[in-house]
Amino acid sequence: MIDHLPDHPADSGDHLVQEPRLWQGNGWTAKVIKNEDDEGWAVAMIKDGEPEPALVGPWTMGRDKKNPKPLDTSAFHTLVKTASEVIRRHEQQLHAMLHKSTVVSVGGAEIKVTLDIVPDDEHPYALLTAIDEGGDKMAQVRTAANFKLTPGTAADWVENGFRKLS
Repeated sequence: MIDHLPDHPADSGDHLVQEPRLWQGNGWTAKVIKNEDDEGWAVAMIKDGEPEPALVGPWTMGRDKKNPKPLDTSAFHTLVKTASEVIRRHEQQLHAMLHKSTVVSVGGAEIKVTLDIVPDDEHPYALLTAIDEGGDKMAQVRTAANFKLTPGTAADWVENGFRKLS
């Protein structure tokens, strides 16, 4: 566990640092830090403007087997790519959790039903929307954030005249 990371150097001006244990560029800062869980080293990747690292992972020991391997351009670019991918996957997962859809056939028409969860801290809710084959909104109701969208619940909602759900 890493208890404390030094202040984010990108906040101190436009000067980019490129040192053996601290490297900045492309909107990121890499910091090589002591891994408090064991004898080794770790690297924290912090996206500019973010308070917490997007990625913390093990870092290679140097030739002396005591100090960390110095950061360099190649290693930094690899770390940026990896950290960016972690953020992208997290955003995709969050999007998949908050936005669901299904298509149902009712009366010979294909209707897309979407559920968009609004994760409010105090009063989360969801919007259930029916969209016709032409892409026009047919109906929309507010429902509980834990509403389970399935082809069956979607078809029931459409067949019951898009009545508000409890």
